[in-house]
Amino acid sequence: MFRCLSPLFFRDAASKSISPVLLVPWISKKVKVDYHIEKSERIGIQSSGLLVFVDNLALPLFTSSCCYCLLSDVGSSITGLFLCYIGCFVRNMAKLAPLEEPLLDGDFSAIDNSDSSKTRGNENSTRYSNAGFFSMLTFSWISPLIALGNEKTLNHEDLPLLATNDSAYGIFPTFRNKLESECGVRNVTTLGLVKVLFVSTWQGIFLSGLFALLYTCASFVGPFLIDILVQYLNGEYVFKNEGYVLAAIFVAAKLVECLSQRHLMFRFQQVGVRMQSMLVAMIYAKGLTLSCQSKEVSSTGEIINLMTVDAERIGEFCWYMHDPWMCVLQLALALLILYRSVGVASIAALAATVIVMLLNHPVASLQEKFQSKIMEFKDKRMKATSEILKNMRILKLQAWEMKFLSKIIQLRRTEEIWLKKFLAGTAIIRFLFHNAPTFIAVVTFGTCVLIGIPLESGKVLSALATFRILQMPIYSLPDTISMIAQTKISLDRIASFLRLDELQTDIVQKLPWGSSDKAIELVDGNFSWDLSSPNPTLKNINLNVFHGMRVAVCGTVGSGKSSLLSCIIGEVPKLSGTLKICGRKAYVSQSPWIQSGKIEDNILFGKEMDSEKYEKVLEACSLAKDLEVLPFGDQTIIGEKGINLSGGQKQRVQIARALYQDADIYLFDDPFSAVDAHTGSHLFKECLLGLLNSKTVIYVTHQVEFLPDADLILVMREGRITQTGKYNDILKTGTDFMELVGAHRAALSSIKSLERRPTFKTSSTTKEKTNSLSDFELEQNVENIYGENDKPNGTLEPKGQLVQEEEREKGRVEFKVYWKYITTAYGGALVPFTLLAQTLTVGFQIASNYWMTVATPVSITAEPDIGSFTLMVVYVALAIGSSIFTFARSFLAVIAGYKTSTVLFDKMHLCIFRAPISFFDATPSGRILNRASVDQSTLDMYIANLLWAITLNLVQLLGNVVVMSQAAWQVFIVLIPVMAASIWYQRYYSASARELARLVGTCQAPVIQHFSETISGSTTIRSFEQEPRFNDINMKLIDRYSQPKLYSATAIEWLSFRLDILSTLIFAFCLVFLISFPNSMTTPGIAGLAVTYGLNLNSLQTKIIWFLCNSENKIISVERILQYTSLPSEAPLVIKDNQPDSSWPSFGEIHIQDLQVRYAPHLPIVLRGLTCTFTAGAKTGIVGRTGSGKSTLVQTLLRLIEPMAGKILIDNINISLIGIHDLRSKLSIIPQDPTMFEGTVRTNLDPLEEYTDEQIWKALDMCQLGDDVRKKEGKLDSIVTENGENWSIGQRQLVCLGRVLLKKSKILVLDEATASVDTATDNIIQQTVKQHFSECTVITIAHRITSIINSDMVLFLNQGLIEEYDSPKKLLKNKSSSLALLVAEYTKRSNSGFGN
Repeated sequence: MFRCLSPLFFRDAASKSISPVLLVPWISKKVKVDYHIEKSERIGIQSSGLLVFVDNLALPLFTSSCCYCLLSDVGSSITGLFLCYIGCFVRNMAKLAPLEEPLLDGDFSAIDNSDSSKTRGNENSTRYSNAGFFSMLTFSWISPLIALGNEKTLNHEDLPLLATNDSAYGIFPTFRNKLESECGVRNVTTLGLVKVLFVSTWQGIFLSGLFALLYTCASFVGPFLIDILVQYLNGEYVFKNEGYVLAAIFVAAKLVECLSQRHLMFRFQQVGVRMQSMLVAMIYAKGLTLSCQSKEVSSTGEIINLMTVDAERIGEFCWYMHDPWMCVLQLALALLILYRSVGVASIAALAATVIVMLLNHPVASLQEKFQSKIMEFKDKRMKATSEILKNMRILKLQAWEMKFLSKIIQLRRTEEIWLKKFLAGTAIIRFLFHNAPTFIAVVTFGTCVLIGIPLESGKVLSALATFRILQMPIYSLPDTISMIAQTKISLDRIASFLRLDELQTDIVQKLPWGSSDKAIELVDGNFSWDLSSPNPTLKNINLNVFHGMRVAVCGTVGSGKSSLLSCIIGEVPKLSGTLKICGRKAYVSQSPWIQSGKIEDNILFGKEMDSEKYEKVLEACSLAKDLEVLPFGDQTIIGEKGINLSGGQKQRVQIARALYQDADIYLFDDPFSAVDAHTGSHLFKECLLGLLNSKTVIYVTHQVEFLPDADLILVMREGRITQTGKYNDILKTGTDFMELVGAHRAALSSIKSLERRPTFKTSSTTKEKTNSLSDFELEQNVENIYGENDKPNGTLEPKGQLVQEEEREKGRVEFKVYWKYITTAYGGALVPFTLLAQTLTVGFQIASNYWMTVATPVSITAEPDIGSFTLMVVYVALAIGSSIFTFARSFLAVIAGYKTSTVLFDKMHLCIFRAPISFFDATPSGRILNRASVDQSTLDMYIANLLWAITLNLVQLLGNVVVMSQAAWQVFIVLIPVMAASIWYQRYYSASARELARLVGTCQAPVIQHFSETISGSTTIRSFEQEPRFNDINMKLIDRYSQPKLYSATAIEWLSFRLDILSTLIFAFCLVFLISFPNSMTTPGIAGLAVTYGLNLNSLQTKIIWFLCNSENKIISVERILQYTSLPSEAPLVIKDNQPDSSWPSFGEIHIQDLQVRYAPHLPIVLRGLTCTFTAGAKTGIVGRTGSGKSTLVQTLLRLIEPMAGKILIDNINISLIGIHDLRSKLSIIPQDPTMFEGTVRTNLDPLEEYTDEQIWKALDMCQLGDDVRKKEGKLDSIVTENGENWSIGQRQLVCLGRVLLKKSKILVLDEATASVDTATDNIIQQTVKQHFSECTVITIAHRITSIINSDMVLFLNQGLIEEYDSPKKLLKNKSSSLALLVAEYTKRSNSGFGN
């Protein structure tokens, strides 16, 4: 090919054009000049010797043919560049220590919120930005990090920071602006998204394309020259040193191929990381602005899938983006070489190639369909998993966890149907395309035989080498098409998400501070959560609130109180009207939203620390005493959703957060429902009447005692404000307010009537009262899992914290992880068969190539020893044998991989669902979701392929070495030390690579966790106008994830480059031997075959190392999943030998004997020797300050916590000796946090499908929800959205009441069951319980005095001890009893309010 083109490129000296020969010294000098530019950083070298070498090497070429001139000059130029590098590299290796210094001494506090500038792509802190040309060329800039990884276990602070262009800070703002200008805010199209992604990363894409071009051209030099080499070995050559020139060109081309491939791969990874960072940041930013309707369309689990799976897949697509045009170029070059070798038979090769490629279309469309289905069902599974993890406590309390596990397993089984089809399609593709080169070779050589084109060994080898290269585009094309299909689906999904409706920006008109005397002005406002509903949520709302006013909002459950506050902060879509706000807002939601992290950070919420103000806020919110008891004070790390704080503490932290913001307008959504009566009084006095005395405050409350101090009271009913005015004014008019106040007065009168009630028969355990009421202000969190014994002395030890950094293994991945993986499927029975199939596949391939070489003559003048028919029959037979075993190994690998991923999925999920509740308290759900999503996908799709690819390539490498040794056994002289060096390099690299891969795994979970928290608290974040800060945190977390990911990819290229050089050394040594002793070593044909296989040597070795390293990185997913298959488990669900009778408990009597409970062996005792009896059928109220042990007692009764001493007997059966499901299924509980699951009303009331519709309707009527459900279009099948967001919190609590009404247990526990409902509804619930559970034992924990005062018995707990236990009547007679003091304060407050 180059011979015919040479006249275009080479003219004589008279033509005045520059000869490539003259370019050699010019290039070398240019390199030398460029090299010395960096002299300030590096040491210059004397390159004159190299120039002489290159010039001397080039001189003989001037006399050769034009073909040789072109190839040798290109090769010599590259060799000159490479040898310049070699000259400086050896000397620079001694200088690596200074390079290491900045890396170790730099400040890597990348996630430190206080210094965000450190993460904004600080170029002075990243080795990559400051690397010189040769450091970039050889990836030496990463050497200090790899060296450090050999000295110690790498941690995140050891990693250099990202360059500006690789940081989310540097690229996301530009990306977002371009996307908005291209598509608009809400009209994002897939095409527009692709265009902006391309424009944002075009430089990296262009560079990678340039390297791809170099790589493709260089890879065809070997096949082009192989025929010339065979002829040279046969004694036909143009000039004396032609062999050495050929060897030099071979090696130079190989070096170009290696260098360009390494930088191609690095650029792919770099562009991929950038794209993923931009997309994740964009998805997060969009999630912060989603409207309520959009949240119903996209659940948290689905959006997490977009961030973890789809964004990552688009990043991985960078590996494939150049494949289409590279495929065309490779095909064109291959046809040119084939035409030179086999003439018109190349047309047959083209036809065969086209046939193979045309098979891609149906296969790709099927794979696209399968992939789409897999993602669809994976989304559903992740959505369900996310919701279940959030509500695991209620599932365990209700003994529903196994039912919900079966739901997850069922979703997985549906996903597996499509996964099986996808994997089977993958196996078929591998079978077809691994055999494609053999098929093309059979067609090509068959055509030669048919039309009489003579086959020579040189031309055959040239064709075989070309087919081998052609295998890559043919083999990668289906993967590319499949990846294009998958990426298109992911782009469609992300674009669809970015098109979702955002919150209306025109709901609230913000006025400058001081421009109006009204803080809030709402005129003719109509708002609706559901824009399609004909019935608006809020109707004809008119409201004027002046600065400094205190406004109370009251009404029955579902009347629209919370919606009114939500519309003021701009959360409810506006249908009509105008809403003006003057001043900054602070919002406290009804359901507390607490971030994972320190208590201090939750309170400051992005503000600077002002110690004086901070202390005032803590005192006002009654938090100072709590913090004294906590081991780390306000530095204590709160678990997910504030799991290690009580409900009251979470609410007070939330109030403190609002107070610290020093806003102008405060909106409180029933903040006093979660705290006890005394704490509620304190909060109202100190916060609303104290610190916020001059502020505008709107508070929703169900507690009438907080109403008299309001300047304005709004009474709501069915979405309307029915009454407004001061307390005494509206008391005289209308019925709505009278209903609420009447219910409250009825509750108060019941306290006074206690004296006329008979005392319930029991024994009193009342202790002498020694403390005054002021002692109640000490709200010690004894129930918290920390105790005084854990208080720090001096420095804080993080190990005492509940939530630890995610566990990650250190050092090498243990062999047992690999062993567990390969033996999980059928005990590893398929492994030997797969290995045998791989060995036979390679054996048949080598045999077929060997046959074609030895059975064809070396030159056209020689007579063939074997007939054409025999030649082709044997070749076809060997090809068929190879195909059969290719088919076998493909399907065996897929079967083993599928079975393993299925078994490990089931094991992991069973262990998670059976884990004790303490595991979920201490483990953020993001960690579990990461394993169920990312790690499981790795297991499903990648690991089996990687592990079997290693063994296949090892067998191929062994085959290559055997073939090469047939021609020149002396190659072992170099092979052994080179292989030793390769192994040393691999081990040297692995220490760092492993830890980088583990850091990638542990750094992704915080991104997911932060997003999950952000979505659940988006209303609070927006109300405080904190979106920029949360976007900032998200970008820090993205960069924290990108760092190890990018450096892990760089480290692979660092290793691969060095191994490429070593394998090229073996190839060069083999060539030199063959050329130096052309006749004594072996026949020319076998020598040519050895060179043909030698061409592939570095590729194979690199692939083996890459697969080894990648598999060790990916096997960490198995390691992480295996961590969760060995979690400690709760007690057995059922103990068959000790199973209670089906009618148990028939009475419901509970004996507690010397009960001692602690949360962990190293923590202090929480319940300290409780002994009491709850008589069968008695109604017992449990009272005590926040953290006194009330909920701990309930958790112990339901065995969420196991006692360390003592026992609980129910109807004389020790509950510790029976199965936990036998226990929990027989008890009923209404928990403090009302929980509903996505689904329908029916599935929420009866998830186990045990009751009829008639029974469900009856239960709904009893809990006052029947009419509300009948109004809905779907009745019992009405949709419930994620977390029950389309139901008010009060309605959710009533649904929980409906569940226990259906269950009809002999023992009922009410844990703050009426905290979120108004007094009237509370009275209804109490009456319902009294009527339908009259013969049951009822245990009530409540902060409302009215909820427990009508009980038969009251148990007063204080710091884990029983302080009082008697009938309310007796306790109230003793005016110094704790209960009497509490009731007296409540009565006084209710009668007079707080302002007097």
